[in-house]
Amino acid sequence: MQVNREVSVKKVAVLGTGGTIAGRAQSVTDEIGYTAGVVPVADLLAGLSLPAGLVAEHEQVAQTDSKDMTLAIWQRLGQRVAHHLARPEVAGMVITHGTDTLEETAWFLHQVLAPTKPVVLTCAMRPATALMPDGPQNLNDALRVAADGRIGGVVVVCAGRLHAAQDVTKVHTWRLDAFGSGDAGPLGVIEAGELRLFRQSVPGRADPGLWARVQGVRALPRVELVFSHADAQGHLVRSLLAAPGGDIPPLRGLVVAGTGNGTVHTALAEALEEAQAQGVVVWRGTRCALGRPVTSGRSGGDWPLAEPSVIKARLSLALALL
Repeated sequence: MQVNREVSVKKVAVLGTGGTIAGRAQSVTDEIGYTAGVVPVADLLAGLSLPAGLVAEHEQVAQTDSKDMTLAIWQRLGQRVAHHLARPEVAGMVITHGTDTLEETAWFLHQVLAPTKPVVLTCAMRPATALMPDGPQNLNDALRVAADGRIGGVVVVCAGRLHAAQDVTKVHTWRLDAFGSGDAGPLGVIEAGELRLFRQSVPGRADPGLWARVQGVRALPRVELVFSHADAQGHLVRSLLAAPGGDIPPLRGLVVAGTGNGTVHTALAEALEEAQAQGVVVWRGTRCALGRPVTSGRSGGDWPLAEPSVIKARLSLALALL
C-alpha cells in the first residue's frame, strides 16, 4: 500500500539590495576590481538547490554597494520587510546585502521593526563571478535558517556562522569569515545544511511609533562619530558645532569612541562638554574591538554609555533623537 506523505511547504521571501554577493568582475580571478550590486537577486537564487518543501520568492529592493547605504534604501527595505512579515504564509525572510554596512542595516531593522519571525541578512566576500564564490553557500545557509523555525528577530549568516544583530560586526577586510560577535560569540553554526544553536537571539522591543517616525523623515537627526587618541584636540568637535551652511542640518548628537575603558583625552573632553552645554547629546563608548566600558572612570565627562558598539550607537542615538 502506498503512503502519501505530504511535505509541508515553507515560504521564504528574499530581498536583494546589492553588495559583493551581487558583484560582477571582468575575470573569474578578479576578487577585488569588481562592481558591486549588478547581478539580480533572481539570478543568485537560480543556481541553488533547495530542499523539498522550501519555496523562495524574490524581490529586488535596491542594487547598491553597501558603503553607499542611505536612509532612503533603509526606508524602502523596512517597508518591504514589514509587508512580507505580515503575510501569514511567509515563515521568514532573507536579505542579500554588502558586507561594509551590513551590521548597521541589521541593527536598523532590529530597532525599528523588532520582528518575531526570522529576518536573515547574508552576504559574500567574493563577487558572484569569482572562480569560487562564497555567496551561493551563504545564501543557501540563510534560506535554511530563515525556514528553520527555532529563531526569531534579525540575524546574520556568513561563512557558516549565525550572528545576532546586536552583536555582529565586520572584523576582517578580505577573509571569507569576515564577521564576529565579540564577547558574546555566534548564536550557532550551520553544518551540512543543519542549524546547530548555541543560544537564542534576543528580540528587539517593538515600537510602532518609532517606525512611523522613521518613515516620515527625509533625514535622520545629525549625529557624528569622533575618536579619542593620543594628542587629541577639540578642534573637530568645535568645527562640527559651528553653524552649518546650505542644506547641512545642525549637530544633534555626538558619539565618542574613547580609548580603553571609554576614557577621553582631556582636551577632547572639554570640547565635548562645550557641545553638551549647547544642547548636543553626547554618548561615550570604546574604540576597542572587545569589551565595553564598565565605569565612568577617567572619562572626563558624565555621558551615557554607547552600546552595543560606537558604530551602532551612532544610529541608536539618531533614532532616539527623532
